[in-house]
Amino acid sequence: MTDPLPIEPASRPIDAVVRVPGSKSITNRALILASLASGRSRLEGALHSEDTLLLASALRQLGIPVQEDAAGEAFEVEGQGGRIPASKADLFAGNSGTSIRFLAALVTLGSGRYRLDGVERMRQRPIQDLLDALNRLGVAAWSESGSGCPPVVVAPDGPGMRETVVRGSVSSQFVSALLMIGPARPEGLRLAVEGDLVSRPYVEMTLRMMEQWGARFDRRDCEWFDIPGGQWYRSRTYRVEPDSSSASYFLAAAAVTGGRVRIQGIGRHSLQGDSAFAAVLARMGCRVEQGPDVTEVRGPDRLRGIDVDMNAIPDCAMTLAAIAPFADGPTVIRGIGNIRFKETDRLQALAAELSRIGCRVETTADTLAVFPPSDIQPADVETYEDHRMAMSFAVTGLRAPGIRIKNPGCVAKTFPGFFEQLRAALK
Repeated sequence: MTDPLPIEPASRPIDAVVRVPGSKSITNRALILASLASGRSRLEGALHSEDTLLLASALRQLGIPVQEDAAGEAFEVEGQGGRIPASKADLFAGNSGTSIRFLAALVTLGSGRYRLDGVERMRQRPIQDLLDALNRLGVAAWSESGSGCPPVVVAPDGPGMRETVVRGSVSSQFVSALLMIGPARPEGLRLAVEGDLVSRPYVEMTLRMMEQWGARFDRRDCEWFDIPGGQWYRSRTYRVEPDSSSASYFLAAAAVTGGRVRIQGIGRHSLQGDSAFAAVLARMGCRVEQGPDVTEVRGPDRLRGIDVDMNAIPDCAMTLAAIAPFADGPTVIRGIGNIRFKETDRLQALAAELSRIGCRVETTADTLAVFPPSDIQPADVETYEDHRMAMSFAVTGLRAPGIRIKNPGCVAKTFPGFFEQLRAALK
């Protein structure tokens, strides 16, 4: 365990043009789609981090060739046309929810027995809704411990059913995992989503990417999908957008320092729902300008407290919570109950660390209310091995002296060079 990392408060308002690494969400979806395509695909601008490298390694174990370029900026994938060459594999997904959930669906296209596991926290993260949906398709899939969490075993064997249903209230990743394999199934897929769907923009991202790779489907909003079978995704060169979740920390830095940050590569045409975080900052008093592929935020003299539903962009709820102590009144963040099932119980973790720095915090099952203190207390912030806790509270430290981030290396999950890039932006 490394020593806590001190965050040096900004000596002046930030003024920077920033390009963050590629989107984790897009990179992992592109790796799956490329593996299902027929022929070689090149993913340019792809994120090379713990999560994406774990997925690439698992695909190689399944017999799908994946190469990383020497610069760490692209993947080349030799797609197998919807075929899984390996008949058995023991796959490790670390604490990557997208990886384990996408893989659990992907291996149903094979024939044999596949086991998927991760770190101890992964063994507390729910996957039963996806397993239930796979079983309705005629695939034997179960949680080894019976807890509804990994490790899981998936044992496909022969033709399956066409119709299934999945709950949408825990994770949109279950829906995305099923949708991506639909065109490659001989039977196709008719999928119904039961209940309210959380993180809807991530499903929209999946559907837009499937279209970009050549898939056809019918849909009724995000409630029902009908995907013809026997389709082939087309191999291609694909450019991955910069990560809008990672960009949120730099935009928040402009907000708390009263400065300006311009993000290259993410604008109003972004695939990513988290690009809407700029609009949340506008409600707090920031001046926001978005072009087709650029977003600029200028911070105000004083942030306004707001009441906002973040169900669609829950990862950015953490960024908002970390700057809420600097607002002129309470900030209430609603619709975020599903963040309890992420890398850590993020709602509880936010409440604990905001209290540690002197904020009064109130929580419900899906709401966090932050009341700014008169003075923010110096503190060593626990990160719970969660990359977003580390990056969010680093932004707090740009305005509040005495903030130190414990286990800063956890940012390697999605943004290995985060602290170096943050320091560079402040120069």
